[in-house]
Amino acid sequence: MQARLISALCTPLHDDGSLHVDGLAAHLDDQWRHGIAGVLVGGTMGLMQLLDDETYRELVHHSVRLARGHGEILVGVGDTSFTRTLSRIRYVEQFDIDGVVVLSPYFFQLGQAELIAYFEGLADRSKKPLFLYDLPGRTKTTLELDTVLQLAKHPNIHGIKCSGEYTGTRRLMDRVGDAFRVVPAQPLLVDMLVRCGVRENLDGVFAILPGLAVSVVEAAEKGDYASATALQGDLTEFLHLIVGKYPLFPACTVILNARGVPGRVHPVPMKTLDASQAAKLLDEPLVRKLVAVAS
Repeated sequence: MQARLISALCTPLHDDGSLHVDGLAAHLDDQWRHGIAGVLVGGTMGLMQLLDDETYRELVHHSVRLARGHGEILVGVGDTSFTRTLSRIRYVEQFDIDGVVVLSPYFFQLGQAELIAYFEGLADRSKKPLFLYDLPGRTKTTLELDTVLQLAKHPNIHGIKCSGEYTGTRRLMDRVGDAFRVVPAQPLLVDMLVRCGVRENLDGVFAILPGLAVSVVEAAEKGDYASATALQGDLTEFLHLIVGKYPLFPACTVILNARGVPGRVHPVPMKTLDASQAAKLLDEPLVRKLVAVAS
């Protein structure tokens, strides 16, 4: 199986918070043109929890319309409670999607037994395949190994996106084998995971520079490890730059705009980079290089 990258999409918006449909279309087209295999709509990178209900519904509707026939479509539905998450599932399951992706509740933390009941109850009621989403850095809750192994027995729980330490993800992979889909979110290890035979990776940075991310995979699969390592170095440096030196989502807006994707991917009250800040970001040597290549 060829290695696949899945992009966690941003959500392009107008200044009033409504969906920028042209921006979404350009963002999706950018993924397919560069060989991305699938998209997660309304995930953490898409800031689903910060969108109003109408914008979320429009996001799902237009994403499915624009992505149909191009690749896998997963939709984030995880909310603060069982009933709120089920309501989102009820809305999105009318569309032709490949699965719903469910975070652990992130306002009140649940124990492991409660998490099992939560996910199994949702999976019982969902008409679409359900995927777990372990994101302890945001939810402050970790899906423990025994919890995931129990949930993996449910016939409608088809996999998990793991955003924690890779050692835990690897331990889970070794326990479940091919019987349960485990998708790491490891943008700093793309080249190494391909070399180790891991066939999937899902992250938001892939959505910003899909061509670079896919190039890492292609070089590693060809056995051109020197090129894969160099390209991975660029991807890693870029991620550290936009996370460590600039506010992430406003920086992503500037870079996506420079690459022809209109709209803002940082909802109010996130501050827009002013002209001098945006110019400084675009003048970073690595950004100049990567934006020129990607565009």
